[in-house]
Formats: sequence, C-alpha cells, structure tokens
Amino acid sequence: MEIELFNPKALPALTESLYLNELEFLLSDFPKYRSKQIFNWILKGADSFDKMSNIPKPLREELKKKFRVFSGEIVSCHDDSDAKKIVIECGDGVKIEAVLLNDGGQRHTACVSTQAGCPCGCVFCKTGSLGFKRDLTSAEIIEQYLRLLNVRKTLSSDGEINNDQYKQLIDNIVIMGMGEPLLNLGFLRKAISIFTDPDGLNISKRRITVSTCGITESLFDIAKNGPYIKLALSLTTADEKKRTSLMPITKSNSLSKIKEALFLFQKNGGGRVTLEIPLLGGINTSEKDASSVYKFAKGLKAAVNIIPWNPVDDLEFNGSPLREPDKKETDEYIKTLMNFNMNVTTRLHKGRKVMGACGQLGSVGT
Repeated sequence: MEIELFNPKALPALTESLYLNELEFLLSDFPKYRSKQIFNWILKGADSFDKMSNIPKPLREELKKKFRVFSGEIVSCHDDSDAKKIVIECGDGVKIEAVLLNDGGQRHTACVSTQAGCPCGCVFCKTGSLGFKRDLTSAEIIEQYLRLLNVRKTLSSDGEINNDQYKQLIDNIVIMGMGEPLLNLGFLRKAISIFTDPDGLNISKRRITVSTCGITESLFDIAKNGPYIKLALSLTTADEKKRTSLMPITKSNSLSKIKEALFLFQKNGGGRVTLEIPLLGGINTSEKDASSVYKFAKGLKAAVNIIPWNPVDDLEFNGSPLREPDKKETDEYIKTLMNFNMNVTTRLHKGRKVMGACGQLGSVGT
C-alpha cells in the first residue's frame, strides 16, 4: 500500500485570492476577523504563517496544513549596491526573476515579470533567447512585488513598519521583467486591479508602468477598456524593416496600427507614452534611426528613454556579436532627437552586476 506523503506545494496559495472578499471565502472555516488579519500580513509581504504574530500558534499550525501563503519559493538572491535580484521557482518548477532597483537615494522600483521566458524573440534580449514556457498567473505577478517588499523592508532602518508605511517602501512598479505583458493581458489586468485595489495595496495607476513590444490587439483593448496605467513602448527604431529583423514579433504588429492604438489610448484618458530605445552599437544608432523615432512620435504625447544596450553573452545580429554603443554614438543620437525638441532621458545602468538590467533577465539559473 502506497503512503501519500504530505506535499506543501500541492496546497492552495492564499495569494490566489488577494481581494479581501475572496480570502474571506477561502478561509470561511475561520472567523472573518482572522481573514482580515491574514490579509494584512500578506500585503506586508509575510511569506509564512509563522510571521503572523497576532494569529494564535494552534491556528497557524492548522493553516499550514491547509494552505501556502505564496505559490513559489525564492531559490537565489543576487545583491548589488543599486539592485537586488531574486530568482523565484514557481510551483511547477519554472523559474522567473524580479528586481528591486534603487536610484541611489530613497526611491525604489520593483521590476516584475509576466511570463516565464518570452515568445517575442528580440535579438538583444536574454529572456527572448530562452523561448517561451508559460504565462504567469496574477498571483505569481503579485507575489514578485510582495517578495521585493520584504527585500525592501530589510534595507529599511525605520524599525517597526505599519500598514501605511509598507505601501510607501516601494515607489513604483515597472512591469518590464521577463515576458511580453500584453500577451498575458487577462492575468496582467487582474494583477493591476489587485495592485490598485483601494481596500488592498492601493497603489496609484500613475505609479505602474507596463512595457510592451506593441501587441496591437491588446493595445486597442487597453485603449478602449483600460487600465490607464503608464505605457512604455519598446520601439528600438521606427524603421519598420529593421525593427522586424530585430524584434520578430513586430511582423504582425505594424507601427501604423500601434500608433493608432496609442492615439486612442491617449484620447480615452491615457497619459504620456514613453518610447524606449534599446541602443545597439552600430545597428540603430544612425541619424536616420533617430529621425524615424521623431516621425513616429509626431502627434503623440511622448517622451524618449534611451537605454544603451546592457551586455549579454552570445547574443548577435546578422552574424556579428552585439555591442554597447560608444559614447559618441549615444551622444549624437541624443543630440539628433533634442534638435527635434523631443523630451529625452537616458536610463542609468542599474542592476548590471547581478544581470538584472534591461534585457539581461534569465542570465542566472532561469
């Protein structure tokens, strides 16, 4: 006779029910006020019942037999002065990465993933070279933020932190990690709803940015139905032929349709769009490339964010290894855009030492 061993990974995760009424239903065998206490602990990032100090120990032991708090586990951490990267193993064994970025002062940003791997195949992105494994659930998206909240707490010297202070520990959320968010719109939308729930995390939509290659069907959906978070378009170049060779997913997502969707997004209440330019040495650094960005942006409320390519081994284009743009290339590219009176910023190289910068996720054991 086979003995069935207890497997905690098979238990339902409470983070699958992160609206208070859902959690109350899941925990209906317990007094309602206990659900509220547990809910508040989860919003603080508590990753085990043992940390829930106002829950009696016998009840904590009972909860352990029936539930997990999170569905995944942190399997490694990678620390640098300006970034902390965590690798999370999900319940089915796939691994994802999330990063806490520090601007050098008191501002912290959580960068979270929406897919394990990525189907887009952008030649300059490590995640794209891994292929696609699966979409992440809304709980798996939210859990990354809550895990990073715990990381942020360890960096704080403020002593005991109350519920409202927890919400201020991380200033912004950028959904720019592994995967293409708009190919996972259903779970993304629910995650954003949980992030912004007034009775829960209560994070302002203005503090959430979603980065996309430009999936037109989903862009039109967001433009018509929200959520009206901040949008960042990974444009790279507005030379359509070159763009499709660098970003294969764009073959079925034309720039004209993307721009139409962005116009609609802004007409219906969306704000300024950020045009992200991963700058690849000798590939998209020409004056013609910069001019194409200006032409694409015409009529939109847009700013340009220059992202000098972050090195990743073994990535190449047309048979040649990719390289960082040199200072002259970068300066001349920026100068061209500024001559068009465009709003231009350059992203700082944060997270490089832990392979947690833009385009590097998936480089450590994923």
